[in-house]
Amino acid sequence: MVTRGDILKISSRFTVAAHMLALISFDDYGNLTSRQIADSVNTNPVVIRRLMIKLKEAEFIDVSQGNSGIELVKPLRDITLFDVYKAVEVVEERELFQIHEDTNIKCVVGANIQMVLEVILENAQTAMESVLKNVTLENIVSKIIEYDKR
Repeated sequence: MVTRGDILKISSRFTVAAHMLALISFDDYGNLTSRQIADSVNTNPVVIRRLMIKLKEAEFIDVSQGNSGIELVKPLRDITLFDVYKAVEVVEERELFQIHEDTNIKCVVGANIQMVLEVILENAQTAMESVLKNVTLENIVSKIIEYDKR
């Protein structure tokens, strides 16, 4: 029986980075701090600062020295969720899913499961990435505003 704790998950860096970029877009004054972002995400500011480095390297944000000065340098409409995913996840092509490799080749399942799953999981990763390429952060922020009005 698989329990909830047994399910493998993609790192939360991706969703935290999307959260960060959306929050930064709401800051009209450019004085949002990593601590304020951490409070919104409900995590440690160190986690936020590490992700800020990756987002800066991807040229999504610029960070000034001191306690303030995080700003978007790319319009939200020009940043897809796939862009964010690639910037922070560092998942290589066809590497999203890890297939256990030390199977019993004397077993009919153990000898063949990897080849069978490999194609299916590659297709799943391609499909997921295709969806992410078609959603911009502008779409995300628009939905946040829409939900907030409810």
